[in-house]
Amino acid sequence: MDAKTPFRDERKLTYLNAEGADRPLKSPIPAEVLDAARGYRLGRLRDAMARADMAALLLYDPVNIRYAFDCSNMQVWTAHNPMRYALILAGGPAIMFEFKGCEHLNDGLPGIDEVRPAITFMFMNRGDKAAGFVEDWADEIAALLRDHGGGNRRLAVDKLDGHAVHALEARGLSVHDGTALTETARAIKSPEEIALMRWTIRVCEAGMARIYTRSAPGVTERELWAELHFENARSGGDWLETKLLTAGPNTNPWYQECSDRPVRAGEMISFDTDMIGPYGYCADLSRSWTCGEVPMTDTQRRLYATARDQIETNLALVRPGTGFAEFNAKSWRIPAAHVDYRYSLAIHGVGMADEWPMIPLHVDFDDRAMDGRFEPGMVVCVESLVAEAGSESIKLETQVLVTETGAERLDSFPWEEV
Repeated sequence: MDAKTPFRDERKLTYLNAEGADRPLKSPIPAEVLDAARGYRLGRLRDAMARADMAALLLYDPVNIRYAFDCSNMQVWTAHNPMRYALILAGGPAIMFEFKGCEHLNDGLPGIDEVRPAITFMFMNRGDKAAGFVEDWADEIAALLRDHGGGNRRLAVDKLDGHAVHALEARGLSVHDGTALTETARAIKSPEEIALMRWTIRVCEAGMARIYTRSAPGVTERELWAELHFENARSGGDWLETKLLTAGPNTNPWYQECSDRPVRAGEMISFDTDMIGPYGYCADLSRSWTCGEVPMTDTQRRLYATARDQIETNLALVRPGTGFAEFNAKSWRIPAAHVDYRYSLAIHGVGMADEWPMIPLHVDFDDRAMDGRFEPGMVVCVESLVAEAGSESIKLETQVLVTETGAERLDSFPWEEV
């Protein structure tokens, strides 16, 4: 703890490195647990392909590629530059098409049967010659389906540019949206996946403790947010999906990103981690507390208690077999003063990122809300955002495993005492 921090909450400080030293956290997960998770995930995709009668699944989303093969390469960059992809053939091999010069990054990964150089056709790297590379790429994909599809020409794809879809269709392939396939496959976690997710949450909570220890007057929002980045990066994590940490008046309306504004004593600091951590799993947690551990005002205390009520009420409704519509009908009702400042969701799925399902807050739940039900092995986040005219926002969120009998919170970083 630095000299600017004259306060301590021993509950929060226990989430720092247990060695009592400012060092990275080192994962205790044995290799066999990771390999079991890898095998389970690829099996989930293959089972989903079989149910949908797909000859192959083509993946460009780097999160889906990580889920299928556990290979990671410039994931943020390749999320908007389609330079690498994976093809899983129902009647044949699982092939990773890797960015040139990066083939070695896939060494030793048990789910990959073959590594080939990716054929890229982005205008950025092919310019006016891109159309020819699209044709080469489509020829290769079509040939693989012809060789391994047993006459099935149905191809599921998670994301693909329109001209590439047309090229596949010109070769007789039937191209289908693969996102429902991948999202529902990813929704049910194995015990090994949960072990990996628990470790990501452990790292995230250490990062949250770092934010807490620096929550002294004069620190900027960006400086606080950097503490979570730091802990995630040094402990083997990947990236943060957002920059949602604000204080005082910047908390309302929500969704402002962190700024260089100094935080003042007594102001509410509210944040949402959205952290893609070790092993590629997401820790999506939200907390709010006062700067300098100044006691909450009456308004802050009332809003915080309201947010806790939402979390606890909705958490108690997360049970296996409960349908989303049934959950909505029984869910916490937001008081009128907070409706205009509400969060859009009551619950959403989480795995290697935010995932299906997403259940709107009751105010926004209508006949177009998605169908479904909670199942054992799902992990969901229970959300709350409470504010009113002229107030700060309280943002709370907990990450929950649906079990055979109910729900288990995976995070334990303490709420505030009000």
